[in-house]
Amino acid sequence: MPEILFAFNEQNYRSCQNGFRGERDQEYYLGDYSIEAGSVIDVLAEKKSVGPTSIIRTRARTRQFFRRTWSHIRQDATDVSVLWFVKRGHLCVSNQGGYKAAGVGSFVITRSMTPFFIECQTDDEGVHEVLHVTIPTHILRAFIPDEIRSGFSMSAGRPEFAIAEHILGDIMESDDSLSEESAQLLLETALTLLGRGILDSDTGVPARQTVSSRRLQDVLRYIEVHLSDPNLSTTMVAKGCGISPRYLSFLLRLHGTSFSTLVWEQRLQKAKNWLCSTKAHEVSISEVAYSMGFKSPAHFSRMFKRVFSLNPREYRANPPQQAPARHRQLFADGGNSIQ
Repeated sequence: MPEILFAFNEQNYRSCQNGFRGERDQEYYLGDYSIEAGSVIDVLAEKKSVGPTSIIRTRARTRQFFRRTWSHIRQDATDVSVLWFVKRGHLCVSNQGGYKAAGVGSFVITRSMTPFFIECQTDDEGVHEVLHVTIPTHILRAFIPDEIRSGFSMSAGRPEFAIAEHILGDIMESDDSLSEESAQLLLETALTLLGRGILDSDTGVPARQTVSSRRLQDVLRYIEVHLSDPNLSTTMVAKGCGISPRYLSFLLRLHGTSFSTLVWEQRLQKAKNWLCSTKAHEVSISEVAYSMGFKSPAHFSRMFKRVFSLNPREYRANPPQQAPARHRQLFADGGNSIQ
């Protein structure tokens, strides 16, 4: 369950500047934090840590202000990014790029290495609430492009944003039975979705799939599901996808491959990964061969050695750093069958 990061009321809100970073100044970064005086002052921030990342939910019944200046940056060069989901009220951000007021359902990014000013405004019922993630910027770069500047804001209406927010909320509410490894995996999934949503929203309009694109996805999905079937063929795939074998060949040419090349590449790559991740007493060579759709272990061994220059047993014992990329030449028979 989340822990309390800070809580302020009428009695202690004037000391908020000394308490908003947590007991050991481990959260956020230097800045001027203040709470507006009023008849009702109730600010609560709860957090859940996942490695170096913190998921924080803040709920307040009064306006809050935060300013990060060049002076703060020189004193505290902490390079973190904050991903904000506005749930109630408004999050108003001013920086060198201008002024933005993000309302309910908005997604906002701020970065600690750029000066900015934030005002957290309450709604008509006098409540402000945000769910936000503080994450080292060097980690975030693996998921969200670095060119996304501080103050970036957009509507979180895309499904990727909604699902990411839901995942983050679930991590926030999880108890100690959720392992650190699982929490980290969920966090990375949420960040991946956010990056994907930002990338797909560049034009503001979701890209429409053509009929051939949808058909190609159906074909690739069918092949993936039936990859272990040794009788997999163009006839089988075409029938399963409701298209002709000729149209199937056309779709795969659009994908830059042929049927036999695609299937053998996938089978051998998955077999290689399986050999690298298991030991001989766990999974035998024969089991790998049959599970990947090869007609016999001997057939598997011949095909594997043609591509990777080692037979499966040798490869498992001493996998090379890089395997030769000879798949296209070896399988480019243009054929309709992989028997």
